[in-house]
Amino acid sequence: MDTHNLLVVNPGSTSTKIALFQNDNQSCAEVWRHDAAALRKCPALWDQFELRWNDIHPWICRNVRELSAVVGMGGLLRPLAGGTYRVNERMLADARANLQGEHASNLGCAMAQRIADDYRCPAYVVDPVSVDEFEPLARYSGHPAIERRALSHALNIHAAARRAAEQLGLRLEESSFIVAHLGGGISIAPVKNGRIIDVNDASSDGPFSPERTGGLPLQPFIKLCFSGRSEREMRALVMGKGGLVAYLGTNSALEVEQRIRAGDGKAREVYEAMGYQIAKEIGAMAAVLRGDVEAIVLTGGLAASTALMSWIIERVQFIAPPLVFPGEDEMKAMAQGALRVLRGQAPALEY
Repeated sequence: MDTHNLLVVNPGSTSTKIALFQNDNQSCAEVWRHDAAALRKCPALWDQFELRWNDIHPWICRNVRELSAVVGMGGLLRPLAGGTYRVNERMLADARANLQGEHASNLGCAMAQRIADDYRCPAYVVDPVSVDEFEPLARYSGHPAIERRALSHALNIHAAARRAAEQLGLRLEESSFIVAHLGGGISIAPVKNGRIIDVNDASSDGPFSPERTGGLPLQPFIKLCFSGRSEREMRALVMGKGGLVAYLGTNSALEVEQRIRAGDGKAREVYEAMGYQIAKEIGAMAAVLRGDVEAIVLTGGLAASTALMSWIIERVQFIAPPLVFPGEDEMKAMAQGALRVLRGQAPALEY
């Protein structure tokens, strides 16, 4: 088997992660927590690019000799099918335009391309946030002025579905799963034959999460919008100051569980309500698949919570057997996407 050296770069809201892989094995990694005050001085997302680059570039020069490919986190690009995409000028332009919204992941393709230019190798993104494999009925919202968007944690959803198919001895292209990515945002998707055919938009729909409100009752929400709050305040209320933060003053599931163990009944009720909403969304996605579900896959950081998993599983296990894959190994999932191309197992798609 040929040896492929890969560098993976994943910009987050206040950090940038880098990992080196030799084939499927991670050899080293680093996380930069960028200076918060310096980030605040950047008026727009792309003003952060050089600041982040100046933090990570010396490490790359010290630790990287040769590369087969660089993989960047895929952001809010054009709607596209899942897969591994070669970074090109059109992708870079759309990322810089924040085409479907401003998010740190938009920086990923440009970081990957700059590194790839130095090492004279290809740059890719894998299963970006904007993966859109919706079937036609999933696009209807209830009003033609608003179409449902396919924005999700597609990278981890696809990776978890592949893992589930392998564990169950199934071909991904002939299987049906419900995958629930449970983290700071929550995406719950029916994955049919390897495609995400529906999913809640974690920024505006579905269950509440540690920091997000999820879907809200529409009439009271409209009233709240006209209560004197600014658009910026309303966006923060929905993303960042919602969910566990709004109810309990923390986005830490570990802290919530500690409070529950100490006898905090309110913390238990709120945390269980989050599990209740997750289970409801899983039930809705089972209807999308007409009940033909091989497994319910629970993944992401919150999947490590024994209490939360038990509350969800007791409500949904009648649908299909649960599989719990705690954590979200985004770096490995990105590396594996590039490896499928380098090994000739999948094509490099053009954006």
